[in-house]
Amino acid sequence: GRVIRCISKKLAVTLGTIGAIWLAGCSSVINQGGDTTCKEFLTQDEGTQNEAVTKMLKDENQQDPSGLQTMAARNSSTVYCKTLGNENSKIKEAPHV
Repeated sequence: GRVIRCISKKLAVTLGTIGAIWLAGCSSVINQGGDTTCKEFLTQDEGTQNEAVTKMLKDENQQDPSGLQTMAARNSSTVYCKTLGNENSKIKEAPHV
């Protein structure tokens, strides 16, 4: 009985840890779209940046943007954040079509 209790406690702790890691991983991925700050945007990889500008454009136009629109908005946001914007500026403040 004692060995089984010990194994089941270790298993419960292991499963609890895995669950906490899984939940933390899921909750940290939040696409803020146009409310993404320049500080966040400039540290993201290209795919995550594309997701942010796609959501921003979709929120503004209520339709899915083309790949060209997404690329242009990402480039515009990058230039804005590196020049006129500051780390707290939001990418929706960048000039885009």
